[in-house]
Amino acid sequence: MSLPLEVRRYVVPSGLHISADVGGDPAAPPVLLLHGGGQTRHSWGGAMRELLRRGYHVINLDARGHGDSDWAPDGDYSLDAMVGDLRAVIATLTRPPALVGASMGGATILYAAGGAAQPIATALVLVDIVPRVNQSGGKKIAEFMQSGRAGFATLEEAADAVSAYNPHRPRPKDISGLMKNLRRRDDGRLYWHWDPRFVDNPRRSEPPQFADLMLRAASHIRTPTLLVRGTQSDIVTEDGINEFRAHLPGLEVFDVPGAGHMVAGDRNDAFNEGVIGFLERHHPLG
Repeated sequence: MSLPLEVRRYVVPSGLHISADVGGDPAAPPVLLLHGGGQTRHSWGGAMRELLRRGYHVINLDARGHGDSDWAPDGDYSLDAMVGDLRAVIATLTRPPALVGASMGGATILYAAGGAAQPIATALVLVDIVPRVNQSGGKKIAEFMQSGRAGFATLEEAADAVSAYNPHRPRPKDISGLMKNLRRRDDGRLYWHWDPRFVDNPRRSEPPQFADLMLRAASHIRTPTLLVRGTQSDIVTEDGINEFRAHLPGLEVFDVPGAGHMVAGDRNDAFNEGVIGFLERHHPLG
């Protein structure tokens, strides 16, 4: 059974409109979902359905410049800008949320929580992101995002690009769902559903630009924090986890076997098990 969703537009201090799918009882504990760079809120589809089924109030955001959210006229996709947007959405809630973020979304959460004078959430979940990422994995992300700059003639070409980036993930027989992450421009070609200036910005909130900032932020966090790692990740290494834990001693780690950087998409069942188990302890429904 699919639960009803509302598409909501939040106005942030810069004047941009941030789109989100919102569902569940507003009186229930809220969970905010933040996707990774170059993704859209649709990457959380399975996780959102399960969180709603369990009874949480869920807000699934498109980051600025991504999906149906506004593009920044000044091309500002820095961590500071992303954090400002997140704080604006949190300010609309009547109780502290749990924050779940993948890659760029996780970096945004970590930076926001570490820079706040008071706790902004009851629980933090970072998906396959640590302050100091594996350099080769970060380069692979950048190359994938650059590879779509010229667009794709067909949906099959876009699917080929995704398969090349995620060779361990079986290619779906039906690739029509990929259209949620693409838009057709006037030239007739398909382009990823995000502002290409996001890739050009040297201060963008994607790895590997931010290690020192993230480590300083981690050292100030006192909120229960879970790191969800794909065991086939080329972003998160043991050294990266150990350094993270040295700054955030209470860090919990949940490994998802057989998953790469796109953990929720690779193994949604195992991902949900780890995240919801953590939320039940630190952000309970009751």
